[in-house]
Amino acid sequence: MKKQTFFLTLLLSLIPLPQISIIHSGVILSVSGLVLSLPTKVNADESKFYFNSGFKKGERGDHYGAISDYNKAIEINPKDRTSLYNRGWNKGKIQDYYGAISDFTKAIEINPRDHHSYYNRGWNKSQLKDYYGAISDFSESIKINPKNSDAYFNLGWNKSKLKDFNGAISDYTKAIEINPNYPKAYNNRGNIKGRDLGDHYGAISDYIKAIELDPNYALAYANRGSSKELIGDIEGACLDWKKASSLGDSKASNWVIKQCN
Repeated sequence: MKKQTFFLTLLLSLIPLPQISIIHSGVILSVSGLVLSLPTKVNADESKFYFNSGFKKGERGDHYGAISDYNKAIEINPKDRTSLYNRGWNKGKIQDYYGAISDFTKAIEINPRDHHSYYNRGWNKSQLKDYYGAISDFSESIKINPKNSDAYFNLGWNKSKLKDFNGAISDYTKAIEINPNYPKAYNNRGNIKGRDLGDHYGAISDYIKAIELDPNYALAYANRGSSKELIGDIEGACLDWKKASSLGDSKASNWVIKQCN
C-alpha cells in the first residue's frame, strides 16, 4: 500500500473567509435639525433610490448593475460611506480587487473606525497576495472590534502564507476562543500543526473537534485521514477517506480506490 501525498488535500482548505456582506442602510448626510431645501431633498431622495436599487441588485448577484447604481449614488453624494462600502463589496465579487480596495480606502477616510471596511480591504488585498497589507488591515479591524472571530481567522490565514506558522496558530486559537463553534478554524489550525509543524497528533485532535462541530465536514475527514496515514494508522485513514468520499470529496474517493482496497 502506497503512502498518499499528504499536502494535496490540506492546501485546499486554507481559504480565507469571504467579505463581510453589503449593508442595507443608506447614509444621507445633512445638518442635524435643519429642514432640507427642495433641491437637496430631491438629491437625497435620488441618492437613496440608487442605493436601494444597488443593494437589491447586489443581493441577487447582479454586481455590475449594483456598481452602476452605486456610481450614481456616489456622484450625488461623494461622502456616502455606505454606498462606497457596498460598491467595494460588489467590485470584490467580480474580482476587481484594486477597485474594491480603493472604495474601502475612501470609506475608511470618511470613518477611520470602520472596522468592516478594514476587514474587507484586507480580504481584497489577500486576493492580490498582498499578505503584509492584508495582515495590517485585519489587525486594524481587530483593534476596533476585538470580538470578530472571522478577522482573526483571516489574519491567521495570511500569516500562514508568509510562513509565520506560530502566529497563524495563535490567531486561529484566538478565533476559537471568541467562537468555540468554529469548525473551519479548528481545521485550519490542524493543517498548520500537521502540514507545517509535523505535529500530526495535535492536528488529529483539531480535526476531531472540527468534525464534532460539523459531522458533514468532508475536508476535515480527508485531512484527519492524511494525518492518520502519516502516523501509520492506515486503517483509520481509510475509514476517514471513505467518509470524506461519501460526503462528496473527489480526492478522497481517489485515495480510497488507490490505497484502501
